Amino acid sequence: MPRIGYAWSAVGRHTPAFQRRWARTHPDTDLHLVRVNSATAGLTEGACNLSAVRKPLEGRRFDAAIIGLERRLCALSAEDPLAARRTLRLADLGDRVLLIDRRTGTTTPELWPPGSRPETEDTRDIDDWLTVISSGRGVGMTAESTAHQYPRPGVLYRPVRDAEPIAVRLAWWRNDPHPSTQAAIELLTALYRGE
Repeated sequence: MPRIGYAWSAVGRHTPAFQRRWARTHPDTDLHLVRVNSATAGLTEGACNLSAVRKPLEGRRFDAAIIGLERRLCALSAEDPLAARRTLRLADLGDRVLLIDRRTGTTTPELWPPGSRPETEDTRDIDDWLTVISSGRGVGMTAESTAHQYPRPGVLYRPVRDAEPIAVRLAWWRNDPHPSTQAAIELLTALYRGE
């Protein structure tokens, strides 16, 4: 049985379709999604045998395949003056407090040019991150999958036009790949392509 770990948002809007298609095309192989807020989304903890991650895993113990790309979105309070805009630019956020999860997050101040980098504040997980954002104390930058997985009253998500997209990877133990690895890669890649 493949257990796919994820730290924050699984595969976003593709998550329900992935689960349904998997059940239809692999009726004898149960699939479970497991949320583990760690850098490997549960691989090193033994919670899963595959993981959906949005930054490369360190070390030669792991292998991964890029299954798709996601836009970067800014998460901000609905009360923020920038919430009235349809899209944002990195320069719009340079004077804000940027909330980051150093273990699993994809955004660091280095996304901004030197001299215009935002101040940062650490958060521990998605709920902490969203709670601080809804209060207006800071903003976040995240993959678009977070907006699909975690709509929250008081929090809006806006595309950031000049921020490069985030690669979504399916990762596994290099010396012990699960028998369903290739099938999962193919199905997830097709979903990200819109097939």
